Amino acid sequence: MSDRVRAVRIRDCEIGGPELVVMAGPCAIESRDQIFQAAEVVARSGARFLRGGAFKVRTSPSSFQGLGWEGWRLLREAADANGLLTVSEILDEGQIGEARRHVDFAQVGSRNMQNVPLLKAIGRSRMPVMLKRGFGCTIDEWVHAAEYILREGNQDVVMCERGIRTFETATRFTLDVAAVPIAKARLSLPVVVDPSHAAGTREWVESLTLCGVACGADGLLIETHPDPAKALSDGPQAVVLSDFPALMEKARRVAEALGRTVPIGPRVGVA
Repeated sequence: MSDRVRAVRIRDCEIGGPELVVMAGPCAIESRDQIFQAAEVVARSGARFLRGGAFKVRTSPSSFQGLGWEGWRLLREAADANGLLTVSEILDEGQIGEARRHVDFAQVGSRNMQNVPLLKAIGRSRMPVMLKRGFGCTIDEWVHAAEYILREGNQDVVMCERGIRTFETATRFTLDVAAVPIAKARLSLPVVVDPSHAAGTREWVESLTLCGVACGADGLLIETHPDPAKALSDGPQAVVLSDFPALMEKARRVAEALGRTVPIGPRVGVA
């Protein structure tokens, strides 16, 4: 943990403090049963946020585009039932008002990292936001994108390194571990690592998760699904839900070696 980082507080959770904050869940919310299964397991494993996309930007218009507003309603319901906070992507300014009802932590996705009107709108909204690095963008470009949000008065910004496109094809993207300490030094903001999008295949998610913890990430954003073979979005990179507790335990051991903590079990008051 860098003592230069300005922690971001979201309700009872602080990103950038002693705790390694884990955000986990499916890439896309597909049904009530699916998101509730995910919420129960990730909560009992020590995650603090339930992740899930309601509006999905896909490469092909024929691919599953998400459940929309109903997806956010289910995300909120599942999170509340399990003592979790919520994180989900906002695609445009018109979604911000409704997002406030369901989303604790807004996400600006990789494709929207340089969408300046959206960045400014998120800045004016003062919603806590996670800014994912564009897969074809330099650290400087990523930092400048964050500055658009900061200059509108929103200081609750968390950076997310999710892998960049290189000539390597063994993984979906190349996880840039050097970007974690560099981004912290440049902006004094917390940095989260997304091992799922970098790996592209669940086989490598564990190793990249542990690398993220070791290089000083303040949090992890991990995709997990009850049945990845039937997932409607990014199934190959999703950790099987039944394997998620073991992954969390390994991440916890690395975090503890570096003087950080990861909660064990659900939040107080959750059965």
